[in-house]
Amino acid sequence: MNPPAPSADTDRRVLSLVRRHGWNATSFQVLQPGFHYFFDGDGDANVDAGCVAYVDTGRAWVAAGAPLCAPHRLGAVAERFVAAARAAGRRPCFFGTEARFGEAFASAGGPPLRALLIGEQAVWDPAGWEQTVAQTPSLREQLRRGRAKGVRVRATSAAELADPASPVHTPARALVARWLRTRELAPMGFLVDVDPLNMRDDHRLYLAEAGGRLVGLLAASPIFARRGWLLQALVRAPDAPNGTAELLVDEAMRAAAAGDDALVTLGLAPLAGEVAWPLRAARSAGATLYNFEGLRAFRAKLRPSRWDPVYLVFPASQGMTRTVTDVLAAFARGRLLRFGLETFLRGPAVVVRLLALALMPWTVALALAPAARWFPSPVLKWGWVGFDVLLVVALLSLARRWRSRLARLVTAAVAFDAVVTAGQAAVWNMPRISSVGAAVVTLAAVLAPALAFVVLWRARRRRLDDGGGGSG
Repeated sequence: MNPPAPSADTDRRVLSLVRRHGWNATSFQVLQPGFHYFFDGDGDANVDAGCVAYVDTGRAWVAAGAPLCAPHRLGAVAERFVAAARAAGRRPCFFGTEARFGEAFASAGGPPLRALLIGEQAVWDPAGWEQTVAQTPSLREQLRRGRAKGVRVRATSAAELADPASPVHTPARALVARWLRTRELAPMGFLVDVDPLNMRDDHRLYLAEAGGRLVGLLAASPIFARRGWLLQALVRAPDAPNGTAELLVDEAMRAAAAGDDALVTLGLAPLAGEVAWPLRAARSAGATLYNFEGLRAFRAKLRPSRWDPVYLVFPASQGMTRTVTDVLAAFARGRLLRFGLETFLRGPAVVVRLLALALMPWTVALALAPAARWFPSPVLKWGWVGFDVLLVVALLSLARRWRSRLARLVTAAVAFDAVVTAGQAAVWNMPRISSVGAAVVTLAAVLAPALAFVVLWRARRRRLDDGGGGSG
């Protein structure tokens, strides 16, 4: 999944094309580690040169946006990329494209493509930002709160962040690490990898500090072909004062206005807008793991000038489900099963709810099980039933709203369950096992609370970085 680091010549060549043809909001991000590059043309000095940045999942080539080339060559370069991917035995697709790409490909007469709406991108005209602030009382109040709490924002440079001797180097690394630990999902790659220490001179960087400590960070990437900026990494400490994020955005907007830039965007709000019904279903089902509505709401309260549609484009013959799976694999660094396991072990709210739901039929089974076969006494059987009922209630309450004290109590209870169940299995159940079915039931009874303890323990450790609050 991770290609070798590009040579200095490749890096220079891609950077040259980005600076000349980078129109997509994510165009500058293709210079991050982890990308392969498909070149079309003789070199970056050639006006007909083009490049597609992509990740290879092992089954697909997932391109990061539209090709980097002159507008009139979008269709031709994309068509050659599709052909090269198929020749390599990979399924091609273009993630995060905007409307002009699909139109260019269609006009080039290439094979039929399907454009699937995957979300919307909020766009601001920085020249109108001051007026937006003046006309939005809620935004002004957030800015006032942040300043009242002593939050101050300043611009910095990639060199300052990368320098180990810099006083902000270690705090920036710790801030991002802490922020990542509070996410419900395991760390992702592709276009959402956050590494403040791997920035270039072209980036604009802003730090939010309060009380002598770093509480927020914002990285802005240039969109060269449109004189714009993508605010790609907005990182806020879990305990940062209210208004920290808004102050960082405000500083970036004012810098763009002062530089006479044409647009600023916070990037894709995934699954926002009138997406297809399977994606709407995914938005609802995944709300506990990823706050789709909250992400769009934050952008909306900043009063964007417009919302631009963003698409996943792929050959019509490929099928939507398979292509969406390819994109998910790209974000999961090519390892969907491992990504799912890592997310599960982080113990997000949805996993805590699943533990409660799984415990319900088990509790019913305990209540119906013959006491003489499975327990030393009927009193012990009903004691376990009552214990599990209370545990179900506690887990559901914890999934609804995370509370540190309740989490500590539930984790201790599950640890007690794991230890006592293992002891009972060793002393009572194992000597009486007479069938494969009984062995499987006994093994499940021992392993289930042990796994639940690991999940809850890891969730508690992660939540401690969030001050013990929130529901996830």
